[in-house]
Amino acid sequence: MTETTAPVWPVKTRDIHNHHMNSTVWDSFNFRDGDMVIASYGKSGTTWMQQIMAQLVFDGAEGLNVSHLSPWVDLRVMPPEAIAGLEHLPHRRFIKTHLPVDALVFSPKAKYVYIGRDGRDLLWSLYNHHATANDMFYGAINGTPGLVGEPLDKPLDDIREYFLRWLARDGYPFWSPWENFRSWWGVRNLPNVMLIHFNDLKADLPGSIRKLADFLGFAPSPEAFGRIVEHCTFDYMKAHAAEVTPLGGAMWNGGADSFIHKGTNGRWRDVLTADDVAAYERRALAELGPDCAAWLAGRPL
Repeated sequence: MTETTAPVWPVKTRDIHNHHMNSTVWDSFNFRDGDMVIASYGKSGTTWMQQIMAQLVFDGAEGLNVSHLSPWVDLRVMPPEAIAGLEHLPHRRFIKTHLPVDALVFSPKAKYVYIGRDGRDLLWSLYNHHATANDMFYGAINGTPGLVGEPLDKPLDDIREYFLRWLARDGYPFWSPWENFRSWWGVRNLPNVMLIHFNDLKADLPGSIRKLADFLGFAPSPEAFGRIVEHCTFDYMKAHAAEVTPLGGAMWNGGADSFIHKGTNGRWRDVLTADDVAAYERRALAELGPDCAAWLAGRPL
């Protein structure tokens, strides 16, 4: 008889506080069986995954307010009542985090889906997110009591310089990409963790949703599955951007259309020099190792 080794579950070892995050919320989070946690560094397809999970939970329904149904729980400006309201939701819950594994409470009751994306691609999306933020955004991020560390300033005008500073200063003015990527890669073999790449969602949305449904325990009918896939296309989400964007996009110039922006890769290729690209790739290899670095760059697991 073959002995089965019990999983070694991650343990929270630290807290992270910055202009966006307050990881202490996880200390009192009451997990339920079947909870679903969407994790990413940010701008990696997180909102896309929230839409997919909403569609799976509600069987391809129209008119879902995804940002309300699926809060970013460790966002420090999140009203306490939004977190408390999760206790009363009658449906299966799906929430998001941008924390590394060691800064949250990891539960065997939950399923975790981590979305990876090449750091250069996510940075181009992050720049748009940052550059189109308006005074309401900065007022909330910097003005809510309890800020730890530096406030968030408006971004540099030059996107290449923005990228190079992000690379040189370990994710500045946000958080470290490498510890985020590395920590989730390190738990990829746990039975309740699934890693999926942004490129996989783009290349085969129906197949990716099917894999996610199997992992999460959903079995939609063929008719419902067709609706789910249609409602998770970029064109559908762009047309219904206010339903998936926090506060309907009120915190960004251009509104929800700015938040659901392009969803494309490779925009950095015409901006970064060969030396810039080589510097990023050397850093990724040193921080992540060859297998994780290759997966993040788009090589299948």
